[in-house]
Amino acid sequence: MAQRIRVQCINKSDRYSAHERIRTIGGTNPNWTRWRLAEADAIGAIEDGTYSFYVERPTGHVVNVVVAQHLGHKYLKTTADGEQPDNLLALPECPA
Repeated sequence: MAQRIRVQCINKSDRYSAHERIRTIGGTNPNWTRWRLAEADAIGAIEDGTYSFYVERPTGHVVNVVVAQHLGHKYLKTTADGEQPDNLLALPECPA
């Protein structure tokens, strides 16, 4: 069974692009250390069943992060968004 992990922040590859892309996702572990995972690694972890990710925003409103595909390119989005990963894109930037 996949380990369920909350995504709390992201980094985008180009913040000014009309087609904003998620480069990394991240969050905080139970011991308060930070984690960050490249989009390709997160996609692989979802597909192989290692992790399942979710976003909780606002508090109490949980949506799953899933792998989508458009024109042969895989990307991350949340189940509630349709075509655009708005819930993910609305998250704050992960600290450096």
